[in-house]
Amino acid sequence: RIFVLGIGFFTLCFLMTSLGGQFSAKRLGDSPFTIRTEVMGALESRGLLRRMSDMLEMLMKRMDILARLENSTDFHKGDEARFPLDRLQPAAGLMERIQAIAQNVSDIAIKVDQILRNSLLSRKVMEGRRDQCEVPRDPKYPDCAAKVEWMRARWTSDPCYAFFGVDGTECSFLIYLSEVEWFCPPLPWRNRTLAVPSPPPPPRAQAAFRRDLARLLELIGTGKESLSFMKKRIRHLAQQWLRAARRLEQKLAGRQRDQKHILIHIGFLTEESGDVFSPRVLKGGPLGEMVQWADILAALFMLGHSLRVTVSLKELQSHLGVPPGRGNCPLTSPLPFDLIYTDYHGLQQMKQHMGLSFKKYRCRVRVIDTFGTEPAYNHEEYATLRGYRTNWGYWNLQPAQFMTMFPHTPDNSFMGFVSEELNQTERQLIKANKVSSMAVVYGKEASIWKGKEKFLAILNKYMEIHGTVYYETQRPPEVPAFVKNHGLLPQHEFQQLLRKAKLFIGFGFPYEGPAPLEAIANGCVFLQARFNPPHSSLNHEFFRGKPTSREASVSSQHPYAEEFIGKPHVWTVDYNNSEEFEAAIKTIMRTQVDPYLPYEYTCEGMLERIHAYIQHQDFCTTSSPPPSPKTKSPAMQSPPSPLALAPNSSHLVWSPSAGGAPQAWPPVASLQAWLSEPQHTCTETCRRHGLVCEPTFFRFLNNEEVFLQLSIACDSTEYEMNHLYPAVAQNVRECYLQKEPLLFSCAGYNTKYRRLCPCRDFRHGQVALCRDCL
Repeated sequence: RIFVLGIGFFTLCFLMTSLGGQFSAKRLGDSPFTIRTEVMGALESRGLLRRMSDMLEMLMKRMDILARLENSTDFHKGDEARFPLDRLQPAAGLMERIQAIAQNVSDIAIKVDQILRNSLLSRKVMEGRRDQCEVPRDPKYPDCAAKVEWMRARWTSDPCYAFFGVDGTECSFLIYLSEVEWFCPPLPWRNRTLAVPSPPPPPRAQAAFRRDLARLLELIGTGKESLSFMKKRIRHLAQQWLRAARRLEQKLAGRQRDQKHILIHIGFLTEESGDVFSPRVLKGGPLGEMVQWADILAALFMLGHSLRVTVSLKELQSHLGVPPGRGNCPLTSPLPFDLIYTDYHGLQQMKQHMGLSFKKYRCRVRVIDTFGTEPAYNHEEYATLRGYRTNWGYWNLQPAQFMTMFPHTPDNSFMGFVSEELNQTERQLIKANKVSSMAVVYGKEASIWKGKEKFLAILNKYMEIHGTVYYETQRPPEVPAFVKNHGLLPQHEFQQLLRKAKLFIGFGFPYEGPAPLEAIANGCVFLQARFNPPHSSLNHEFFRGKPTSREASVSSQHPYAEEFIGKPHVWTVDYNNSEEFEAAIKTIMRTQVDPYLPYEYTCEGMLERIHAYIQHQDFCTTSSPPPSPKTKSPAMQSPPSPLALAPNSSHLVWSPSAGGAPQAWPPVASLQAWLSEPQHTCTETCRRHGLVCEPTFFRFLNNEEVFLQLSIACDSTEYEMNHLYPAVAQNVRECYLQKEPLLFSCAGYNTKYRRLCPCRDFRHGQVALCRDCL
């Protein structure tokens, strides 16, 4: 009896639990469009109630039989009689309770049946409404009909449409296209709450300079050699970052700074992109990108911003709010980040998985781009028409959203990295311990040494040659026998080697890495080859396919060191001329140099630069485009130019009588407009006047009156898409203005044109910022 009663009780509990599950279960992805599925589930629940009632009735019958069986036995005899009698009393009570429960379940079944009938009726009315939807014809939504047609044919191509409730009916298409995307007007019969004025957003938290990097090391994570490399670098430079942050904090004098929510997605480290860097960290592969990313992470963190760091596609999707599917649908909620720092791999991943939201939010993206992206390659239509299209360009971003390792072209923002600074004691110690006959070769891969035997033989006549070439223990290093190869060294040991050496010599590759700056900062002279003709995408395989021409600019292995540092720290010679090469080595051995590091490559310089970008660069607020081309009548005139001819000069400056200066960054007071020579880019033109080309000022020059102010009489003026405009074809006096703002470019030249070039001043040691830009 006890066993039967227990079975009955637990059966009852199980049935009640199952019934509750039928009504409370909620599947992932349920939406207002899953009425059909929910009704079918409810029908199953009604059947379950009936089965439960039948089982309770059967249980009651069996207990009744058990009670009659007990009355006919002799269990009441002897001492045992008390035991069964004690049990029968609660059993009778249990039967009464089961009868009551059975009656309640029966009542519930009747009520559920009534509810389901009403639900089915409502569903029929709703489905009739849903099937009667027609595509609205609203001139404000011209693409609605075409989008509905596309949904009819392709709505099953991506599961994300079903996630948002699309089920193949016409109404579900229109609901999706009006409420998730924005191609159709809202449906009037949809239950939509009246728009109420949203309360003003709470004040933004203020960014405060941080005093510890421990939290950043946790954010970076573990599991990859590349991440370990970056964390070691951050730890090594931690004290320099802290000192630099304190100095910048004093310089800003308590200025208010909003704390930004920033996502850092390092796309080239994801498994989907191949992550070719992590396996090469311990084998001498190029580490320049990881050096730069480590310094970007440290700078953003020290400035006090809120960071999220991802190196996997799954984490990226989670942080962005990507719906399940193949990436055709928008994000499920507004983007929670003010800024996203990524690379070309990450940019491609974001475009693939964000759907229409990528176009909406791409103004918040900052692309870490080692070699740069020139406007001619960035504008998709122009690049396709003019042959500038590559695998890495055509993103239609503002060119300043691309951030480079060196200031190649002012069209992009110069991000940079940092090199270790020395205190006065370390500088004196290095000078005292320099070995004038010691040289270190730039290059950790054996391929860099191939074909350089002639140079090495000349160098070996005067200096002891050291290398840091990676090699496996079972194979000897592929370098000449007279070279003392240390193998791949940890960063601090490599620094110690540079502090002893007199010469750091490059053989043409790798291009524009951080090592020459580290060597110069440790008191070495950097010797490199001059390229004649200069390397570019037009004549060299390495640059082919990259979104930059770099015409006439890659004249050596490290153009920044050649141009911005120069002698006595940097020597650029013709390696094909043995006499010039040998003479340079002799002179270098006799030359005394102090350790030197440009301010823009110090921790403070990088903090200052990134702070200015975050505070002032806004690519989500559109500026007014150039006026559209029109057929002009004699009565029509160009708007007056805000520029004026500088006293006793041939260039233009911002006119004091131009009224209130626009809210521009850099400030317009730093603007100077010059006319280039036919064979010069605007970058070169500004540099010849001790200035920097500033592409944000092109919009002030894109005016016919500016030609007149520079004494250029235009026989005709046309608006066209061309990355060299505004310009004048001087022989025929034809003037050209820019039709597409994304094509304003400091790069490029044509001997036919003289270009109008916007220039600005710059801070000493900080070419990215004008004097009043901080």
